[in-house]
Amino acid sequence: MKIAVEGFPFVLVALALSGLGFFLGWALIAFAGAGIGLFLVWFFRDPERHAPEGKGLVVAPADGKIVSLAKIDNAPLLAGPKTRVSIFMSPLDVHINRMPVQGTIEEVCHRQGRFLAAYKDEAVEQNEQNAMRIADLEGRKIGVVQVAGFLARRVVCKARKGDTLDRGERFGLIMFGSRTDLYLPPDAGITVVEGQKVKGGETVIGRFR
Repeated sequence: MKIAVEGFPFVLVALALSGLGFFLGWALIAFAGAGIGLFLVWFFRDPERHAPEGKGLVVAPADGKIVSLAKIDNAPLLAGPKTRVSIFMSPLDVHINRMPVQGTIEEVCHRQGRFLAAYKDEAVEQNEQNAMRIADLEGRKIGVVQVAGFLARRVVCKARKGDTLDRGERFGLIMFGSRTDLYLPPDAGITVVEGQKVKGGETVIGRFR
């Protein structure tokens, strides 16, 4: 299993600390550095995923637990009523974000903000975040918002305006515990429930009628 390239600096620092500890005979620092390095390798893991095939399917953009399903009227970069599916990623989950549908990135917008606990409702309005508007092959508008959390101080989005990506394709990650919100039009039937665990790029979140 490969790891995300963004994790390499953290892993190398931990291993360098471990090597220095062994060189100087500081066993505690040496073993602590090695342990942290192994944890970081596991944390930044980037497993292969295989998106399900089928017309009108929407897959989870992240690993984690569904913490909220809500009907809203205002969504970042989107007009009209939407269903918001909120996925909370704990530090133990894979933190790679993936495309919920095949489509074209119409807009990307990063906003500075606070770093409240990502599972709180107010985090949606106040936390630092990155929003994308996607047009699927049928022209339907879908939103994905990466929300930073209390520990997650860096949101990475590699997708750019005009990019066309496949369903389940990687587009970014959030470091050290966070939240990803998916905004779907009213004609998308939701197939998950609050409290359910999902896998990014594989679990079907909804189906367009």
